Amino acid sequence: MQIFGKLANIRKNEFDPLDPDRFLKKGKKSMIIAILLAIPAVLIAIYSFSVSLYTMNFGDVIGVLDRYFNGIEPATYREMILDHLVLDNYVPRAFAGLMVGAILAMGGAVMQSALRNPLADSYTTGISSGALFGYTVSVILGIGILPGLGETSDIINAFAFSLIPTGVILIFTIRRKVTPTAMILIGLGVMYLFSAATTLLKYTADPKHIAQIYEWSIGSLASAGWNGIPILLGATVAMSIALALLYRRVNVLSTGENMSVALGVNPQNTRIIVLIIVSLCTAAAVCFTGSIGFVGLVIPHVSRILVGSNLKYLIPTSAMLGAILLVSSDCIARVVGSSGLPVGVITAIIGSPLFLYFLVKQRRNAWQ
Repeated sequence: MQIFGKLANIRKNEFDPLDPDRFLKKGKKSMIIAILLAIPAVLIAIYSFSVSLYTMNFGDVIGVLDRYFNGIEPATYREMILDHLVLDNYVPRAFAGLMVGAILAMGGAVMQSALRNPLADSYTTGISSGALFGYTVSVILGIGILPGLGETSDIINAFAFSLIPTGVILIFTIRRKVTPTAMILIGLGVMYLFSAATTLLKYTADPKHIAQIYEWSIGSLASAGWNGIPILLGATVAMSIALALLYRRVNVLSTGENMSVALGVNPQNTRIIVLIIVSLCTAAAVCFTGSIGFVGLVIPHVSRILVGSNLKYLIPTSAMLGAILLVSSDCIARVVGSSGLPVGVITAIIGSPLFLYFLVKQRRNAWQ
């Protein structure tokens, strides 16, 4: 009787794991974390305006912005160079970093939950290899879906070919019931096919073209100009809205096939919708920046440690952390070496150890 008396005196929120107040507090905390992460993302992006191999500081950036908003022409050659660097390069580069980082991280978080695989990311379906093959065909062979448009033709080729692996997966999925593992394996098969075709084309290529293709395959924000910002913005907004409408169904999907059906969610249809959304938005990002790795793979794991696996909080948290990682990595990439590095090199250096850490010491309750 004494034991039962002691149990009766234990407060409910300490004993009952399903206490709604406990989950409400956790939800508020997770949302606050997601919102607060927007502050360092914006600050780092603004700071990146002044990060350069050239001698400049943030005061120079303020001067450039002041001249721009007041319509004042640069008076010296140095002011002209600063205007070009900041307005035509660093500002759009920062915006692109924020949006591409958010797209890749959100896509990785949703794909990991939808496919119930911690190794999934935005590129799981073979998008990056398809985009690289399309870009290679345009650069080396000069064959484009819309030829004669210069760099725009390269972008269109990359976008169109990046969607082919997704199309193959959709064909298999629609014609027969395909498991999440089978979807990943189909994507890998198409990825290796495109990689082999790309390697074959490189053997006949000019060294200058090979260097160009190699840099694109690693991923860089250097080529992200103002022309691509509206498309990246549209992809980011569209992805955010679509995932905000779908996150409840994907949350249910992450519990398993049988439980999803019991709760009224069609697993196959939900995966198809998620696959289409992630593929289209990721393809829009990749065709401007190339294949930037590890953002969509590692960031969702870090976000789960902060806010858990509920996609209501995981998606915005991943978006903010992805933006922070990519813009920060780009700041480092700009000042390394004599002419800078592609940002994909830095994300790989940062992401690889983190990935190995999560692989070896993954918290099992992070997926519950």
